[in-house]
Amino acid sequence: MKDQTTEKVNHEPATIRSINPYTGEVMKEFALLGKKETEAEIARSRRALLPWKTLPLAQRAVLIRKLGDVLRAEKRTYGELITREMGKPIKDAVAEVEKCASLTDYYADNAARFLAAEEIRTEAAKSYVTFEPLGILLAIMPWNFPFWQVFRCAVPAIAAGNVVALKHASNVPMCALAIEDAFRRAGFPENVLKTFLLDSQAALRLIDDDQVDAVSLTGSKHAGEEVAARAGARIRKVVLELGGSDPFIVLDDADLEKAGRMAAKARTINAGQSCIAAKRFIVLESVAEEFKKYFLAQLRELKVGDPMDETTDIGPLARADILATLRDQLQDARSRGAEILEMGPPVHQGLFFTPCAVYNPRSDMKILSEEVFGPIAPIIVVRDEDEAVQAANATEYGLGASLWSRNHDRAERLAGRIEAGVVVINDMVKSDPRLPFGGVKKSGIGRELSHYGLKEFVNIKSIVIRE
Repeated sequence: MKDQTTEKVNHEPATIRSINPYTGEVMKEFALLGKKETEAEIARSRRALLPWKTLPLAQRAVLIRKLGDVLRAEKRTYGELITREMGKPIKDAVAEVEKCASLTDYYADNAARFLAAEEIRTEAAKSYVTFEPLGILLAIMPWNFPFWQVFRCAVPAIAAGNVVALKHASNVPMCALAIEDAFRRAGFPENVLKTFLLDSQAALRLIDDDQVDAVSLTGSKHAGEEVAARAGARIRKVVLELGGSDPFIVLDDADLEKAGRMAAKARTINAGQSCIAAKRFIVLESVAEEFKKYFLAQLRELKVGDPMDETTDIGPLARADILATLRDQLQDARSRGAEILEMGPPVHQGLFFTPCAVYNPRSDMKILSEEVFGPIAPIIVVRDEDEAVQAANATEYGLGASLWSRNHDRAERLAGRIEAGVVVINDMVKSDPRLPFGGVKKSGIGRELSHYGLKEFVNIKSIVIRE
C-alpha cells in the first residue's frame, strides 16, 4: 500500500512503470485505470460471480488443475518475468512458479472435501452447515513473491466460488497481467480473476464504496491498519498477513553446523525481502561462538550478483527505497556502537545490499524495533532458554519462529511459549499449502492455506430442518 503513483493534475490516469532492479531499465509503462473503467470492470466481475459460484465444484476443480498445467508449461517464462521485474534469482523464481502449481494440485484434489456440507446431530430432524462464497474478494498483494502471494490467496477463494479483483503491487504490473493471462489460458471465465491496475487510494475506494465483499491484504503493518479500518467501517470480512520479525532460536543442544547453514538461507531468502525470513538470531551463550562460525562461513559462500545467473543466491533488492531504508537501519546500529561484520565487497550495479551480521544489538536499535526487509542479521546472545523465549517475544510481531534443539520434547515445550502463528523446529519457516499460514499480534488477522484458509471467505451457513 505504499505505491508512489498519484493522479495527474489534468485528471488523466497516472502511470506505473516496470523497472528492472538489476539493470535499471524501464521495461514497460502502464496507465492506471480511471474511475469509470474500474467501475465497469467491477460490474463485469459482479456478473461473472453468479455463474461461477453455481458451477459445480468438480468443474471448478478441473479448471484449477488446468491452471497448474499452464504454470508448469510456462514456468521458465514466468520465472524470467519475476526476475526481471523484482530481482529474484532465476532459480528461486522458477521454484516459486512450481510451488504455485503444487498449490493448484492441492486445492483441485481437496476443495470438494473441505467444502462438503457438515451434518450436525441436534434435536431437529436434520441440521447441517454449508460453505457459500462471499462474492468479490479484493486481493491487495505484495511484490516480494509476486506469483505465490497471489495464488495462495486467490486459488482457495476461487475454489470456494468467489471471484477475485487483484490489486497487485505497483512495481510488478507485468506479473499481475501474466497471472490474469494464466487464468485465461486455463479456461477460466473472464473476470473470475481480474487484474486492476490501480493506485492505493483507488483500491481503498473499492472498499469505501461497497464494490467488494471481502478483502485480503499481504503488506506492511501501516497498510494493514488502513485496510482494516476501511473494511471495518463497511462491515467487510478481512484477512491480513502483515510484517514479521521472526526469531531464529539456537539452543545449547542444537546441531550447530546445520543450524548455521540454514540460518544463512533463512536470512537471505529473496535477498531478505520476506515476512517470514529469520530476522533475529537468538543463541545461547554456551554455543554462540560455534554457531557464529558456521553461520558466517555460510553467509560468505553465498553468491551475490546477476539474478539471471543460475548460480546466483542473492539478487538485487526490488526498489531503491528499500535499499535506502536498510542503509538507514544499519547506520543507526553503527552509530549506537554495534559491531558490524559485512560479508563481502559492495556490488555497484543494481540495487544490492551486502549481507552483514550485527553483534549484540540493543533493543532500541532500528534493526530490532523495526521490520528489516533485507540481509541484516542481528545476533543476540542469551544465558538460558527462558531468556531466549523472552527475547523471541519482545516484538510487536508474531508471524513465525524457528527453534533448534536435538531434544524434541524440550523444543515442543518452548514452542508453546513462543508468540507466533507458526513455529518450525530444526528447519526454516516456510509456507505449505497443507498448513494454515498467518500470524498473531501485529502480524495479522486470519489464515491462508489449508482448509482454514479456504473457509476464510465463505458464509458458514447453518440449515435446520425441524420435521
